[in-house]
Amino acid sequence: MPIALAGRQRIHEDIMSTKPVCAITGSNGYVGGCLRAHLAGHGWDILELTRQPKPGARAVAFQLGADVAPAALAGVRALVHCAYDFKPLGWAEIKAANVAGTQKLMHAANAAGVERIVCISSISAYDGCRSLYGRAKLDIEHLAQDQGALVIRPGLVYGPGPGGMFGKLMDQVRKSSLIPLIGDGSQIQYLVQHEDLTAFVAQALATGLPGAPRLLTAAHPQPWPFKQLLQEIACALDKKVTFIPLPWRLVWAGLKSAETLGLRLNFRSDSLVSLMYQNPRPDFSPNEAAGLHCRALDIKV
Repeated sequence: MPIALAGRQRIHEDIMSTKPVCAITGSNGYVGGCLRAHLAGHGWDILELTRQPKPGARAVAFQLGADVAPAALAGVRALVHCAYDFKPLGWAEIKAANVAGTQKLMHAANAAGVERIVCISSISAYDGCRSLYGRAKLDIEHLAQDQGALVIRPGLVYGPGPGGMFGKLMDQVRKSSLIPLIGDGSQIQYLVQHEDLTAFVAQALATGLPGAPRLLTAAHPQPWPFKQLLQEIACALDKKVTFIPLPWRLVWAGLKSAETLGLRLNFRSDSLVSLMYQNPRPDFSPNEAAGLHCRALDIKV
């Protein structure tokens, strides 16, 4: 069934608005929420595509994998696609929800005449990636680029009042001085401050970035070993921590066993694969020409 509309009056208001309308999927997530707040403060009316629209909100019901009626995007000038469904664990289900779901969304946006599309991918997506998440994001990138979208691969996103994975790391360090460490902690992370990411997306939506590459990696090029990153967080929180090394394959086996038993944990076995097998050579070379500038790590608490 096509996704439900939030009412003809609501769509009419979007069309008649003097501000341009930007639709955002995944606006209840950390990155999507940051983008929603930034764009709303910089001249855009926001139309949220969300599973459960709140009463009175400018929103339409949307679920990855479901059909999308072009009428749901009537009057929309720009689309930012952030949503990803983490519930499916097997490849067939991941592909049906996230890849096929993105394809339906992109076709609806094209049919509705949406002028500019930004697809938020992940630095975990690259040729040869081993995680199912990275593979799905890579397929999503290809679909988005076929529709003329700008694809952005953010690194680990952080900032004041952090959420997402970085927020979980800060909470972990804040709550305990004993920190589990996967392997030897040498896994490399690249980071992007959320204000740098959102400002660049706003620029892309406003100008279209004519002549810029259509695939960019949004992160500062300084690599951070995972253990060193945790130490930086501890320093910012003025805490002393002790690391407890854990064999990563043993941790992966435990997570996988729990998932097989139907248990839902805060950290998935596939996320561990992404952590252990990050892109060894992310390409930051196009960023300067595109006007994408990411500051060095600066943790504020």
